[in-house]
Amino acid sequence: MTDSLPANLPTVSRRGLMLVLSSPSGAGKTTIGHRLLERDKHITLSVSATTRAPRPGEKDGKDYQFMSVEQYKELVKAEEFLEHAKVFDNYYGTPRAPVYAELAKGRDMLFDIDWQGAQQLAQNARSDLVSVFILPPTVAELQRRLTDRGADSSAVVASRMDKAGAEMSHWREYDYIVINSDLNRSVNAILSILHAERLRRDRQQGMADFVNALRGGE
Repeated sequence: MTDSLPANLPTVSRRGLMLVLSSPSGAGKTTIGHRLLERDKHITLSVSATTRAPRPGEKDGKDYQFMSVEQYKELVKAEEFLEHAKVFDNYYGTPRAPVYAELAKGRDMLFDIDWQGAQQLAQNARSDLVSVFILPPTVAELQRRLTDRGADSSAVVASRMDKAGAEMSHWREYDYIVINSDLNRSVNAILSILHAERLRRDRQQGMADFVNALRGGE
């Protein structure tokens, strides 16, 4: 072995990953996602398309791409979505091209989607996927969070609570599970997952050439 490292070592780059957060409505995935984006500048929110009406304060192109049902169905027909699903009588989908462009540049993409979307991503792009399911600490706490946020009527809250059990039954399909009893601890746990997944061998492009050069071209 030589005494010094070889000059002009091959470059190692990293392919980006898709970090999926899923949970029953009210368990905290959206709040956790916002904290992740604030604390880690190497991850970008994937902006989903949806047919639901904007909530107060939401902006088209930033929070969602809002569109009509007709527009949505045309994109599904053209296979322009990486994943798509119907949730609570509305349609959601992730445009394919922008995600792949960011992954190729080494950018990570954050997805706030349900189990149906996560299943489709696992089928279409498993090697790029890191999935986390977020659980509430108790059913009572889940209902309190849904009620306190004041975004939905009591009938909608009741509907979401009715469907929470079915949503939580899909926890086994995810790579990681986080019980969101404390927001800061949950965010730190997911940041640890993200940092570790970035170091996976199969995401390091050019690593074989780099190691070969370190070994003197053996």
